[in-house]
Amino acid sequence: MGYRVLGKTEDLLQGYGPRKGLEGPFVYANGRILYYDVQEGAYWDPRTDFYVDQEEVNMLHCMTVELLTA
Repeated sequence: MGYRVLGKTEDLLQGYGPRKGLEGPFVYANGRILYYDVQEGAYWDPRTDFYVDQEEVNMLHCMTVELLTA
């Protein structure tokens, strides 16, 4: 079994730390950073201050899986 380094997450996460009431931050393959709001049951984008549509989150998850399995 091996692993793949996706990039320097320290650079991507600069300015994005833990936030009260949210899980994350989660970094996706395209560099997007999202937090999960347990109360809302949705992912939140701190750059836009909007919740992300579940279909878009599913697409981000698929992109990450494809990158890891390639």
